[in-house]
Amino acid sequence: MSCSFICFLGCAGEENWVDSRTVYIGHKEPPAGAEAYIPQRYPNNRIVSSKYTFWNFIPKNLFEQFRRIANFYFLVIFLVQLIIDTPTSPVTSGLPLFFVITVTAIKQGYEDWLRHKADCSINECPVDVVQQEKVVRTQSHKLRVGDIVMVREDETFPCDLIFLSSSRDDGTCYVTTTSLDGESSHKTYYAVPDTMAFKTEQEVDSLHATIECEQPQPDLYKFVGRINIYKDKEEPVSRTLGAENLLLRGATLKNTQHIYAVAVYTGMETKMALNYQSKSQKRSAVEKSMNAFLVVYLCILISKAVINTVLKYAWQWSPDRDEPWYNHRTENERQRHVVIRAFTDFLAFMVLFNYIIPVSMYVTVEMQKFLGSYFITWDEEMFDEELGQGAQVNTSDLNEELGQVEYVFTDKTGTLTENNMEFIECCVDGNVYIPHAICNGQILSAASSIDMIDSSPGGKRIRDLFFRALCLCHTVQVKEEETVDGIKRGIHQGRPTSFYISSSPDEVALVEGMKRLGYTYLRLKDNYMEILNKDDEIERFELLHVLNFDSVRRRMSVIVKSISGEYLMFCKGADSSIFPRVVSGKVEQVKAHVEQNAVEGLRTLCVAYRRLSESEYQEACHYLTEAKLALQDREQRLAQAYDVIERDFVLLGATAVEDRLQEKAADTIESLHKAGIKVWVLTGDKMETAAATCYASKLFRRSTQILELTKKRTKEQSLHDVLFELNRTVLRQRSISGDGMDCLDFGLIIDGATLSAVLKPSQEVSGHGNYREIFLEICRNCSAVLCCRMAPLQKAQIVKLIKSSKEHPITLAVGDGANDVSMILEAHVGIGIMGKEGRQAARNSDYAIPKFKHLKKMLLVHGHYYYIRIAELVQYFFYKNVCFIFPQFLYQFFCGFSQQPLYDTAYLTLYNISFTSLPILLYSLVEQHVTIDTLKREPSLYRDIAKNSLLRWPVFLYWTCLGVFDAVIFFFGAYFLFDNTTFTSNGQMFGNWTFGTLIFTVLVFTVTLKLALDTRHWTWINHFVIWGSLLFYVIFSLLWGGIIWPFLNYQRMYYVFMQMLSSGPAWLSIILLITVSLLPDVIKKVLCRAICPTATERAQVRKRFLKIDLKFYLC
Repeated sequence: MSCSFICFLGCAGEENWVDSRTVYIGHKEPPAGAEAYIPQRYPNNRIVSSKYTFWNFIPKNLFEQFRRIANFYFLVIFLVQLIIDTPTSPVTSGLPLFFVITVTAIKQGYEDWLRHKADCSINECPVDVVQQEKVVRTQSHKLRVGDIVMVREDETFPCDLIFLSSSRDDGTCYVTTTSLDGESSHKTYYAVPDTMAFKTEQEVDSLHATIECEQPQPDLYKFVGRINIYKDKEEPVSRTLGAENLLLRGATLKNTQHIYAVAVYTGMETKMALNYQSKSQKRSAVEKSMNAFLVVYLCILISKAVINTVLKYAWQWSPDRDEPWYNHRTENERQRHVVIRAFTDFLAFMVLFNYIIPVSMYVTVEMQKFLGSYFITWDEEMFDEELGQGAQVNTSDLNEELGQVEYVFTDKTGTLTENNMEFIECCVDGNVYIPHAICNGQILSAASSIDMIDSSPGGKRIRDLFFRALCLCHTVQVKEEETVDGIKRGIHQGRPTSFYISSSPDEVALVEGMKRLGYTYLRLKDNYMEILNKDDEIERFELLHVLNFDSVRRRMSVIVKSISGEYLMFCKGADSSIFPRVVSGKVEQVKAHVEQNAVEGLRTLCVAYRRLSESEYQEACHYLTEAKLALQDREQRLAQAYDVIERDFVLLGATAVEDRLQEKAADTIESLHKAGIKVWVLTGDKMETAAATCYASKLFRRSTQILELTKKRTKEQSLHDVLFELNRTVLRQRSISGDGMDCLDFGLIIDGATLSAVLKPSQEVSGHGNYREIFLEICRNCSAVLCCRMAPLQKAQIVKLIKSSKEHPITLAVGDGANDVSMILEAHVGIGIMGKEGRQAARNSDYAIPKFKHLKKMLLVHGHYYYIRIAELVQYFFYKNVCFIFPQFLYQFFCGFSQQPLYDTAYLTLYNISFTSLPILLYSLVEQHVTIDTLKREPSLYRDIAKNSLLRWPVFLYWTCLGVFDAVIFFFGAYFLFDNTTFTSNGQMFGNWTFGTLIFTVLVFTVTLKLALDTRHWTWINHFVIWGSLLFYVIFSLLWGGIIWPFLNYQRMYYVFMQMLSSGPAWLSIILLITVSLLPDVIKKVLCRAICPTATERAQVRKRFLKIDLKFYLC
């Protein structure tokens, strides 16, 4: 370890060697006496995104699948069938289980094979490495930490690299990080100053240095390290390394011929690999209901087995029934203890009735979700021509949750607004400047209009400082020209012209606004910033330090040195972060103008400056250098340094930038309100700006009574008094509306500071009660809520607060920036907007859409359909399995509880796999109970499915009772028809297999026709699948019973089905029983539609009458 590093550790007292790593550039040992050479082992550069290998696929996949309780349950049943003598063949449980496991394994195996292919293509990419003063080509996976890599233009960085030198003279390079965060703009990265002169392979290979940096962590925008450069017998030179020096794997080099860099993180330790690890699993309300229903049916199964076991021994209490002449027990059976025999019988009954648990339901639900998600990506109405992209589905597990949303939490900038900034005006020293000002009916040029406003020497000096501040205090890049799709951008009338690019659209708008006012930012060259003033004179300022913007400080600063040697610090930021640090200037006038702009919905920034003496500048340098050299807690130390340096400002003025509302944003919010969804806006903007946007987007109406819970109000009254006063206001209004009078519409505005006070757990100790509950009670009675001045963490806290309230509503968060990721991950459903603040939100979301307006169709159409379809699927699966297994339960009362199966093994096996699975799968993919246009035109239909209405316990009980009723009709209808032993016309008697086949035939036709009656959207594929499934059953039964199968040791079904169909009474009984079974459900639906129709049913009737009227008109 170097002496300087040891000294630094001793001074800081906080550094921890374990939390950092040392990288030897070019694998060269440090000079003797510098530090001990400790070779460290790091992973190679192989990327592994696959889950399985060829050897562990089968055991690992089986282990994961049998962790699902339904699969494990059927495995236990299958093993019981193998171990003990059970009434049904192990095939009846084993085959469906094998089918489910195999289908899932094939799907997961195919997905993993695709990941293997992608990994191989990445790992085998060619990479240029500098070795022994030569460039050697190797494969990406062979890279090691410490290798010096050469990357050419338009190539992708193979691992995380520290930038050493560039083909550009200024030691910079341009990089796009589209594959990492979606930002297509060119970012500037900087080489280490002491290595930027190394231009050739020989010079780079002669570099003798080590890098000390933090261990790998996933934050794309944070890096802490330093480089120690060893020269001949001199003390090593230490330079700080930050995120501006780190080139990330997956980013692409642009507008730079080549660069040299050293690998610091490789393989699975790169930031890209750490970021693509799986997020926490979200579970939908439907899945929770499904699991609850499964537990109920498991209890029903156990109770059936217990009842039959008890009744069997009660019935066999009589000796003549215990051992009838045709079924004498063996000696072993006589000697077995009664408890063991009872337990064996209990297991046998469990096996006999186990089909009530629908194992194939899980596979069908997975297929429905996976295939159904494509309808979102294929939706042409959700395709944005400007972006050239449509909606994306990152997880298909939450499709139906889109139909259950009760709260929408949305960001403002870039989500409700376009994030396309336009400079409107600026206020300098109390005077307002507008580009292209109008004077006497003529539009004057910007430069000429400036002097007309304030020509006094003092005013001119402040004005020039203000314009210089905005031309210098930014991170904008100047590009001369750029080729995009073969078209050169930045060419005007045949001459190259500059244009600005930045990761922040605010900065570009401000610099372009200054250009229109006569002050043009030209370039950053050799660490000098050049400005062309309104007199066409070029001014040069040396850029000394940049104090970068962050969301906590909400400001940024630069320290520059003029040609005359004067040190200036310019600062711009939010008014709340600038005004407290100002000591002079026209604060009141500027503050009044800022508030006026905010009311108009404009985004405002304040600008200030400070002159620094030589000693003050050196002190600032000391603070910044000390903080930047820290390996541990660098962010905190920089924040402390910024806090000390950024003070005693002179206020220059403020800017106003307009961010227009997105197309159809107001219509979307209005539709969500009609759908019964509460919309909250969570933003970091000031209250006035955010409130103006809320009025424009119809979140607040002019009739809305605004309730304020802000820092300003809590200064006048205590928080306790304000909360209780607001609570009394909303409760009083609710009691008035309960008496039949018009209900007043409330809207709440709360800021971040007050929210922190509300959420403080210490409030409960103060004796004033729980502020959270009072706050929630107020929010419940407000149609809309605006939360302003929110930090990213507070956004997530708000979502969590609503999620965990006693109603447990379903929440959705939508945003477009990195500051929205926390609330997107916290909400039940997270939606990212593919905006201009990068793609972090889209990458971390469950769904991504191009614009906010697409949220309307996502929820009101796709969400509605998904929920309706999967709710029917779940209820139908339980219904058809009750119909299937309850006759088996009743049959035991007529066969002495002997565990005799009612159905043939083939029917038991194929019922859920083949005969009844495809129609419900297709229904769950294409059913439309109302048209798309109706759902968009009548958002209130969304209320019909709110709060999981189709999977509530009463609905579940109805479907179960309907299944029991149909099963009773099947069994006793066939039983009474079989009462006549000479059932056929020729006097031939029917046996138990004919009895079971008759019931099974009625069963298959009834449950399939029940689905047909529920289908409202008929297509050719519906007809093909529904009638095709019934035809397949008939053909299979004819073949199964019409051929002697050589591999079967029994032929009990031979000619059974054909013999049954040859009987006229059998045909009559099938038609009669199907009709009687379907009739109650039809009557119930007719009565419900006539007496108390839902909004959806009324819409269906209106559509039907509209069609009739149209036909009549055309006739």
